[in-house]
Amino acid sequence: MREFWRHFCRDRRGNYGLMTAIAMVPVMGAVAIAVDYSELSRERQMVLNALDAANFAAARRLAEGATDDQIRAYAVDFFNANLNNIDPANVSVSVTLPTSQAGGGLLTMSATLNYRPYFYPSSALLVGASTVDANKSVKLDMDSQVRLKNTLEVAMVLDNSGSMTTKGTGSGQKRIDLLKQAAKQLVDTLAQQAAQIKQIDKPVQFSLVPFAASVNVGTQNDDASWMDIYGLSPVANENFDWSTLSAANKYAQKVGGIWYKKGSGWGTTENQVLSRFSLYRDMQVVTSHERIVSSKRVVCDEYRSNNTCKRSHNEYDYNDTYGPFASWQGCVEVRPYPYNVDDTPASGGPNNTGIGVGDPATMFVPMFAPDEPGNHWKVTQDPDEPNPVTYGAANSWWNDDPSSTTGKTRQSNMAKYFMPRPIDAPTLSTGAGPNYSCTTTPITPLTDVTNADGLAAIKAAIDLMQPNGNTNVPEGMAWGWRTVSSSPPFTEGRPETERGNDKVVIVLTDGENTYSTVSPDPAGNKSTYAAYGYTGVGYNGTSVTRLFGGTSSAIGQFNYSSSNYTAAMNEQMAKLCDNAKAGKIMLMTVALDMSSTDSDDVKAMNALKSCSSDSRFRKDPTDASKPAKLFWNATGATLSDNFKEIANELSNLRVVG
Repeated sequence: MREFWRHFCRDRRGNYGLMTAIAMVPVMGAVAIAVDYSELSRERQMVLNALDAANFAAARRLAEGATDDQIRAYAVDFFNANLNNIDPANVSVSVTLPTSQAGGGLLTMSATLNYRPYFYPSSALLVGASTVDANKSVKLDMDSQVRLKNTLEVAMVLDNSGSMTTKGTGSGQKRIDLLKQAAKQLVDTLAQQAAQIKQIDKPVQFSLVPFAASVNVGTQNDDASWMDIYGLSPVANENFDWSTLSAANKYAQKVGGIWYKKGSGWGTTENQVLSRFSLYRDMQVVTSHERIVSSKRVVCDEYRSNNTCKRSHNEYDYNDTYGPFASWQGCVEVRPYPYNVDDTPASGGPNNTGIGVGDPATMFVPMFAPDEPGNHWKVTQDPDEPNPVTYGAANSWWNDDPSSTTGKTRQSNMAKYFMPRPIDAPTLSTGAGPNYSCTTTPITPLTDVTNADGLAAIKAAIDLMQPNGNTNVPEGMAWGWRTVSSSPPFTEGRPETERGNDKVVIVLTDGENTYSTVSPDPAGNKSTYAAYGYTGVGYNGTSVTRLFGGTSSAIGQFNYSSSNYTAAMNEQMAKLCDNAKAGKIMLMTVALDMSSTDSDDVKAMNALKSCSSDSRFRKDPTDASKPAKLFWNATGATLSDNFKEIANELSNLRVVG
C-alpha cells in the first residue's frame, strides 16, 4: 500500500486536470466573494448617497420652518425616491431631529440595508456588515449627519446715560470708553470666527442700540410705515389740544381721527395733516429782522393840553426773514401697554378714505417735548424795548400764547407754535426744545460683520456713542428685540421659524432705571418729558400715564415719586424679559460697577439676573444641577474679560461642524 502511494504521487499523468479541479475550489470561492462584495458595496454606496441627499434636503425644510412630522415624511420620501433600483422594502430608515428648537444641533438619518448574498453571507463582513441572521440575510447600518447652519443675530443694548462718564472701578478710564473697547472686541472676535464659514450667508450679524432716557430710531425713518405720521396713536395728542386753533380762517378739524388744517389762512398748506411731524415743519424762527430804510415815524405817547406832543418814540417797519426752528432728531416715545413690552408689528394708519384702520396704538410716535409754560417775551418793533424776563418750567422754549391762563392751558395751546419765534428771544439752554431727552445716537440695524464694510460700520457706531441723560433699560431692551426681529420696524432679522439661528440681546447698564421728577411744575406734568411722556398726564381720556400701564397694585398709579417711577419701570422690564424669552430671544445682561452694599444697586442687579436667560453650556458654579445664568456682575477692571466670556458663550452657539 505504501508503495502504491509512492508511485501515485510520482505519476505526472493527468495532474493538470486534478490540480485545476482542486484549485477551482478557492477560485470559485473568491469569485463568489467578489460578486457579493461588489454588489453589497454598490448597494451600500447607493443607500449612503440617498441618505446624504435626503438629509440635506430635510435640513433645508427644517430651516424653512416645516413641522417635525412634515420633515420626517419628506426625508423618507426623498430617500426612497433616490434609491434607484434598490427595493425600499429592503431598507429601513429613521430620522432624528435636533433637540434644540432655538438653533444648531445635528440632523441625523440612519438606514439599515437588508442584503441577501448570492453565495456566502460571510463575504458581507468585508464591507462592514453588522450582523448575519439565521436566514443568511446581511444587515448593514449607515448614518448621515448634517450639522445645521447656526447663525447669530446679536443686539448690543448699551447704556449711554450720563453716569457712564464716571471712571470704571479699578480703571483709570471712563465707563463709556471701557464699554466701547469691550464691545468692539466682542464684534471682532465673532467676526473673525464667522469669516471661516463660507457656506452660510451672513453667519453673524450685530445691531447697536444706544439708550438713555429714550431711543433714537434714526431721522431717515420719518416717513416709515410704522411711524405715526397722521397722529392716530392714542398718545399722539397726549399733550396737544388742536382745537385751540380756532380762528375763523385758520382752524383745525378732526376727520376720521386725524386733525387737518382748515381755512384759507393756512395758505398752500390748507387741508394738510396736523401732527407732531407737521409741527416740526411749521415752527418758524425769525432769522433776519431788517429795518426798512426811510420807514421811521414818530409816535406820540403823551400830549400837552394844547395838543402838542410832550413825549414820543420812534417806530420803524421791518422786513423779517423766516427759517425752520427745529427738526425731528429721531427719538420715539414708548408705545402704550402692552405694546411697550412686546414685538407686536405696527398696524395703524389711514385707509384710502382717510379713516384710521388697524391698531394705531401699535404705531411709533415721534418725540416732541411740548413748550412748557414760563418764558414770556414781547414781540415788538421798538429797538429800545428791554430784554424779556425768563421764568418757569425746565423746558420752556417758545413764547406762550397770551390768551391762555393756567400753566396747563398755556402748555397745550397750539396757536403759539404758529407765531414765529422772535430774533431777540432768549437763547435756549443746552438740550432744550422739542427734542428734549433725545440724547443718543441712532440705532444701527443688524449688520453682517463678516463683511469689511459692515464690521467697520458697527465699530464706527460704537465709537460715536456719547453719554447723557437718564436710564430707561426696558425701552432699550425692547428696541434691541425689535432689531433682531423679522417684523417691522426693523426687518433684517431672519424669520423666527428658522432653525439654526439664535437671536441674542445683550443689555449693559451701570445703574437703576430712572425717570425724573420736576420742580417748579406750573403745568402739573409731575416729571420731565422723556419716552413715557409726562407721568402726570394720561392718554386717550384716562388719567393714568403710560409708565404705570399694566403695573401691579404695588405701584401707586398716582404716586409721583422717583422711587415709584423706578419700581414701575422695573415691572415693565420684568414683563418685557418674560415676553422676549418666550419669543425665543436669548437675553444676556451685564451690571457695570454696581455695589452689593447699595440697596438700590442690589435691586437693579437682581432684576438683571432674573431677566437673563439660562446658559446652554455652563452650569451654575454654586449648584451643578442648574444651568448658569447669562448675567455678569462687572467692574471697570473686569469688563473686558466679561465680554470675552460673552464671546465664548456666543461662539459655542455658532460652532459649525
